[in-house]
Amino acid sequence: MKWPFLICLLALLGSNAYAEGVPSDCTQLILGIAPTWNSAHGQLQLFERARGGDWKSVAGAFPVLFGKDGVAWGTGLAGQRESGLRKKERDGRAPAGVFRIGTIYTYDAKLPEGADYPFHQVTTADAWIDDGMSPDYNRFVTIDDPAHPPPWFEKQKMRHNDFAYRWLVEIRHNSDPPVPGEGSAIFFHIRRGINRPTTGCTTMAEADLVKLITWLRAPRHPCYALLPAAEYDGKWRTWNLPSPDKFSAAR
Repeated sequence: MKWPFLICLLALLGSNAYAEGVPSDCTQLILGIAPTWNSAHGQLQLFERARGGDWKSVAGAFPVLFGKDGVAWGTGLAGQRESGLRKKERDGRAPAGVFRIGTIYTYDAKLPEGADYPFHQVTTADAWIDDGMSPDYNRFVTIDDPAHPPPWFEKQKMRHNDFAYRWLVEIRHNSDPPVPGEGSAIFFHIRRGINRPTTGCTTMAEADLVKLITWLRAPRHPCYALLPAAEYDGKWRTWNLPSPDKFSAAR
């Protein structure tokens, strides 16, 4: 084998190994657009495709809230190698990039009518760890004795009987593996008001969240992409996203 050919082959293999964007197995896409990096308000739209096919919108866009200070690059399937503002713990920003969807956590014994997706009914023993000093940072944990919880549990427990947390849809930011301080406990959940942004989650009206939950199907490997509008215009082709003209939100 001649050296020039070997070098080219290795370069090609390397580029494929580090390719970013929506993977081919993802055939359900939740797409969020923020007007700017500092926008707390934006819109979400649901897309589907056959494997290898083009994206088609499921329904029109609906309003959502991001972090109170906007968005910043997160860590998932894409975004972690971008230069610029990075997501940090308690920075008031939602992570931008492309992410897998994980488990749904709920107070209820079952998901909304029509839903069929992996879920866990949250108990008084469950917590999500946001302490960067903990070996379980950005992990779901269950303690042995909720009647006698450890000192850290009160601030990190998941069962608050809070309407906004009735359903938590896991956005797998900083998950594989978690890096302390780079952001934890990122979910879709019910908004607290039309002008009440979050510290890093993406929130929406309850009816819109129910629509999202009943649409999700695990065999379709759903993903979430969140980008500011200008970034979207520059990345949609290379990241395998829907063309801008398919996104019905005002941008």
